[in-house]
Formats: sequence, structure tokens, C-alpha cells
Amino acid sequence: MQDITHLAFMRVLARRSAPDWFVTEYFRVHPNSKPERHIVRAITGNDTGKPVFAQLIGDDLPSLVRTARALERFSIAGIDINLGCPAPIVCRKNAGGGLLRRPDELRVLLDGLRAAVPGRFTAKTRIGYALPEEFPELLECFSGVGLDGLTIHARTVKQCYKGPVDTTLVALAARVMRCPVIANGNIVDAATALAYHRLTGASGLMVGRGAIRNPWIFSQVDAAFSGAASPVPSHFDLLEYINELYDAVAAETVTFCPKGHVQRMKRTVVYICHGLGNGFEHALRRCVTPDEFHAICRDQLASSEPLPVLPPDDSPLFSGFGGLLE
Repeated sequence: MQDITHLAFMRVLARRSAPDWFVTEYFRVHPNSKPERHIVRAITGNDTGKPVFAQLIGDDLPSLVRTARALERFSIAGIDINLGCPAPIVCRKNAGGGLLRRPDELRVLLDGLRAAVPGRFTAKTRIGYALPEEFPELLECFSGVGLDGLTIHARTVKQCYKGPVDTTLVALAARVMRCPVIANGNIVDAATALAYHRLTGASGLMVGRGAIRNPWIFSQVDAAFSGAASPVPSHFDLLEYINELYDAVAAETVTFCPKGHVQRMKRTVVYICHGLGNGFEHALRRCVTPDEFHAICRDQLASSEPLPVLPPDDSPLFSGFGGLLE
């Protein structure tokens, strides 16, 4: 989640529940690139106690190798290559999900990076660029590279974040790959996590947007797997989370502009407020000043009532999660 899952978010999340490891925002890699300082901070300034993988995006092998070697000077858990970003501007540059259109070129790139990365080397992919039928050829490519882990967002690039995930292809990868396969997409609560794991046999689960909406999700999933009592956050708890995130992001901002900060926070909080309260999202999208932002959050969240477990069934931000529960 570019521009959202930064160091400040990792810190605030980890105070509520934390994954087994974090993955940075992606480092944009090209012939003239240098590792972005604010993303490097998510590695060097990370005090959550959790390992951090450095994520790269790009299609120029020499530049990717150069950047990987530069990042290995820091305390990272490994190098991860992004093969799933569906943003049109990224795909037009033959990066992210755009690389899936050329499996032969992708294999060369992965072989080159595998040879250059002495530590853990992982990839995150989609099940195809346009069609799921592309996945078997991609899987053959991944299985011959020597990856240390493969995360699969089980939609095509063209699907973006819409519709149900294809659990059958994740299950196929889990049977074929020698490395751990991590299932991603549509995990919004403990029940969807359990279902995704059961349907795929994946070694693990990756949560992105679901953790922005619900920072207690990792503790809830752990509790569901172990049979322990699960945290039940209230609206007040969510308000505290938003306020803490607001302050943490502000503290990491080099040049602080109050109105600009509100706009930045709105890009994150839209995942949090979606489906909550009468007119919450509508009002939030239109606020301008910090006072307006905080007043709207207080008005909507000053309650001890438990938060709803699931997003709305017709949510455009969390589309198709119900398919895991059928």
C-alpha cells in the first residue's frame, strides 16, 4: 500500500497487533534511482521488533541488482520484488503487474536477481495480467527460480481489487512450489483468514488493506487459529487509532503543512471509515482543515459500541470478500 504502509503506520499498527514481518512500500528502481530516504527509514528506524523485507519495483535488471545490494547494507529480512501492482502508470513502464505480460523476460529478471541476492529473495505476484489462464506458465517460471517465498494476490492485474479471489490457483501454487506460498487478497477479518487458509493450504497469509481498516486483525487471526479470546475493539478504540496515526505521520513528515497533512490522512482513513456511521465517509472526503478532520472523527466514533466485524457487502474498497465465506 504505497504512501500508506510507512514507518509511522508500522509503529501504530504494532502497538495493537503485528504481523510476523513487514514489507516496505516499494522502492522505485530505474537507472537513475536511489533508495528513497523515507522508505529506508522504515528499515533503519523500525523499532517494532519485527523483521522488514525491502520491496523493489522496476524492470531494469542492473538497477534492481544495484539497489538490492545497497539495501542489503541495512538490517533487512530479505529482498522482495513487486510483480503485482496494477496501477496503469506502473504497468505502462513494464513494472509491477506489467511484467507478467512477458514471462520469458520475467524469468531472466528473476534469475538475475536470484543470483545477485545472497539472502532471502521473495516475490509478490498476481495470477495473471489479463486472465487466470496465464497462471500455469507464470507458476512454471516462479518454480524454477529458487525463490524463498511467493506471495499471491489471487486476482489478475486487470481485476485490480475487484471481485473474489481465485483460491484454486493459490492451492495449485502451494502444491507445486518448494518455497512457502503466502495467500493475499480479501482478508478482512479472522473468518476470511481462516477460510483462505483452509481453501488453499498456503503456508501463511498477507494482509494489506484489511490491516489499515482493522489494526487488531493480526491478534484476532492469531486468536482464531489458537482458539483464544479475540480482541473486540470499540469505536473509541478506532478513534484513538486514527488520532495516534495522525500524530505519528505528522512526526515523520519533513515539511509539515496542516491542510496537506489532512489530505494525506484522508487517503488512509477512507479505508477505516468506509461503512461506518451515517455520512462519515462523505464528510471526511470533503473536510479541509485539521479541526474539521478531528471533529468529524469525534462525532462519528465517540462511542463504546463494538466495531462491525466486516465491511459493507457492497464495498468497492473490499470487494468480493464474501466469496471466501460461502
